[in-house]
Amino acid sequence: MLRKELIKYSIRNLEHRKTRSFLTILSIFLGISVIFLFISFGAGLYAYVNQFSTESSADKIMITAKGSAAPGIDDTFALTESDLSAVERTSGVYEATGLYAKAAAITKDKLKIYTFLIGYDPDKPIFFEMTSIKIEKGIGLQKGDRGKVVLGYNYLLDDKIFPTSYDLNNKIVIQGKEYKVIGFYEPVGNPQDDSQIYMTNEDIEELYGGDLKGYAYLIAKVDASNLKGVIENVERSLRDSRDVEKGKEDFFVQSWEELMATYSVILNGIIGFVILIALISVLVSAVNTANTMITSVLERVREIGVMKAVGATNSEIFNLFLFESALLGFIAGIIGVGLGWMLTSIASAVLENIGWSFLKPYYSWSLFLGLIAFATITGAVSGALPARQASRIKPVDALRYE
Repeated sequence: MLRKELIKYSIRNLEHRKTRSFLTILSIFLGISVIFLFISFGAGLYAYVNQFSTESSADKIMITAKGSAAPGIDDTFALTESDLSAVERTSGVYEATGLYAKAAAITKDKLKIYTFLIGYDPDKPIFFEMTSIKIEKGIGLQKGDRGKVVLGYNYLLDDKIFPTSYDLNNKIVIQGKEYKVIGFYEPVGNPQDDSQIYMTNEDIEELYGGDLKGYAYLIAKVDASNLKGVIENVERSLRDSRDVEKGKEDFFVQSWEELMATYSVILNGIIGFVILIALISVLVSAVNTANTMITSVLERVREIGVMKAVGATNSEIFNLFLFESALLGFIAGIIGVGLGWMLTSIASAVLENIGWSFLKPYYSWSLFLGLIAFATITGAVSGALPARQASRIKPVDALRYE
């Protein structure tokens, strides 16, 4: 342990070398800020993905056709009514439904925008059970509804999609045809989902006629106790329905939880890579800290000799320099997490303002304290070797040092 006098001496020394101390702190806290930025936003993304992995999604599977573009844009490999029938007849499937997705032109006051139009069967709202998206205002579609639509959340806001918002019972023009607005879904957090429009399958079939090649998705409620077996059965049924061989499927069958897990794996890779780059930055900072402490030792050889001559032990000298490097890391850690918090808060506000509210940081005490501790340890480790060198200097040699 350091005596109180040595601690005061160490702090005075850092204050005396303000420029060097500042540059050392700067090199560490920038790396800590970057790590804070990506960990907090990464944790926020994980939280966003996990909110869709609810108990109500555990018994759901999704079937999509392979294509060169997103469903609603590429109809080359659309799923048909016979595919839906094949899924419904499969052992372990309790209920199945098809969702249409088409790009649609929406006009209001001579302005035109393009968005996605989703058609579904209100009698089988499996998709909304799976994603847990609720009605924010008004009501949802009911069986037999015609000429009615439910809008995404952004249509409730001025200057988000159009200069003026929509309200209940307003008319909205889709592909040149008027529909009555009966409800709005709660915000999902990204501009595409929050600008989608939902109508019944009958309405979307009437609106597009022969241009509607098939379903974009098939969603089924299945036996969750034998999920793997049911997926294999569905794949077999669809191979027979579409007359394709095993290994040459032109469709995907995934449970909702598998789909969310796939997103998590992708997130792991992206965030891990970025954090690795930030860690390299911190490693460079540690080398810079070590260089600073080595220089400090060389400049203070005579001081070390005087301290040893008046009774300072090797361990006290070692702890003195170790304390200085750890203190630099500790200060850098506090500044780094403070700067990281400020940057993520500003970025979150900007992203929310432009409609990307799902991209928001997640904070925890473990993140703040962990990064401060990491910065402190980084400083201490980088100063360990110079501290050891300082402790082994002989008083006689130190006092003769020029």
